[in-house]
Amino acid sequence: MSEELHGTITIDEERIMKALEHAEEDAVQVREVLAKALELKGLNADEATVLMRIQSPELEEELFETARKVKDEIYGRRLVLFAPLYVSNLCANDCTYCAFRAGNKAVKRRALNYEEVIEETRILINQGHKRVLLVAGESYPKEGIDYVLKCIDTIYSVKSEWGEVRRINVNLAPLSLDEFKRLKERRIGTFQLFQETYHRETYSKVHISGKKRDFDWRITAMDRAMLAGIDDVGIGVLFGLYDWRFDVLALLQHNNHLEERFGVGCHTISVPRIEPAVGAEVSEHPPVPVNDRDFKKLIAILRLTVPYTGIILSTRENPEMRREALAMGVSQISAGSRTNPGGYHEEAYEMSQFSLGDHRSLDEVVEDIAHMGYIPSFCTGCYRLGRTGKDFMDLAKPGLIKHYCEINALSTFTEFLEHFASPITKEVGDKLVDKIVSEQPATRKERANNVVQKVRAGERDVYV
Repeated sequence: MSEELHGTITIDEERIMKALEHAEEDAVQVREVLAKALELKGLNADEATVLMRIQSPELEEELFETARKVKDEIYGRRLVLFAPLYVSNLCANDCTYCAFRAGNKAVKRRALNYEEVIEETRILINQGHKRVLLVAGESYPKEGIDYVLKCIDTIYSVKSEWGEVRRINVNLAPLSLDEFKRLKERRIGTFQLFQETYHRETYSKVHISGKKRDFDWRITAMDRAMLAGIDDVGIGVLFGLYDWRFDVLALLQHNNHLEERFGVGCHTISVPRIEPAVGAEVSEHPPVPVNDRDFKKLIAILRLTVPYTGIILSTRENPEMRREALAMGVSQISAGSRTNPGGYHEEAYEMSQFSLGDHRSLDEVVEDIAHMGYIPSFCTGCYRLGRTGKDFMDLAKPGLIKHYCEINALSTFTEFLEHFASPITKEVGDKLVDKIVSEQPATRKERANNVVQKVRAGERDVYV
């Protein structure tokens, strides 16, 4: 088998199109599918398609309520927080929807030097972040991939009195098998890469030039990553380029391919919608815009179809939408984000990749979600204990991962409250932590209380 793995994944467009021809809602079928979803074993593509046909407000609310129940059963009250760290906006591709596209003269190009990476990292640490998503445009300075690897080493090297980055996830251009092996050596968490759209004709239209124009090289990247030993991978779609229903069904085919070949599907799915970007005309006028109603539907359908897969929502969305999405499926969000290199210590938004919908600080986001009863989690315990890929799913599917995740979330939330929270956030957060500890089942209450008290007494990085 060649390293490029061209042609190893086939998205069955004809099958998807045929499934979408029938748009009539069937209440009996919908309720049967929703009942099956409550078994927490996921849904197949045909069942997901049944849910896509929902039109009536009554069935739509039943969909959302089922998604809320499944989300709560699997993820409970924890919500993972992270921040993107853009190290470069250099890019060799010309993608019509992106401000970083090679032909855009309106954006100032920049790749951070290592001292600047240290400064950006230090700011994030002092805000309270423990998880970082390293992002780079799909071209690097003269060092090539070594630049990214050195950036990872640099981020991990930064320590402050009260914290450090404990896990780096990365969002990079597709790599060769050998490059993925080198990336694996850097102790990364999840490797993210979005197909943008799985519809080949649309993909060709919006990717004018550059290596990204090669649909097959991109879609097979996760195979190479997993062959290299990176067993936590994240896929996604840029909603608005094509019919969201097609792209959701195609994404599920991609996930099924990974499950069949490697025994485990993707660890996360990201659901960004196109937002305005400087010098990107398509971003101002998405070819197939996704309204708020359909956006909530697709999140709910994904939660029911792949219940144990994390769903990530970025700061593209406004606070109100983010609040609604948390209840029905989203399990990870970015907070206090900047989408331009150097953005945390410089206010230079003309270099941003896209417009933000949520400009709140990390502390403000933490206070908001704590008011809603969620545990803001900065936990990285599973990564460092080897609970990744199939090992993670083997614990998650029987419900065993809950024994670790909620306690670890309480630990990292308490750590945030002790050192980084504003007085108002600390007051709200401490009350929530005490309430959740008191509500733990007898088998976990003592362990949860011990972990929280250790952190309050000065211990750090306490996890089970």
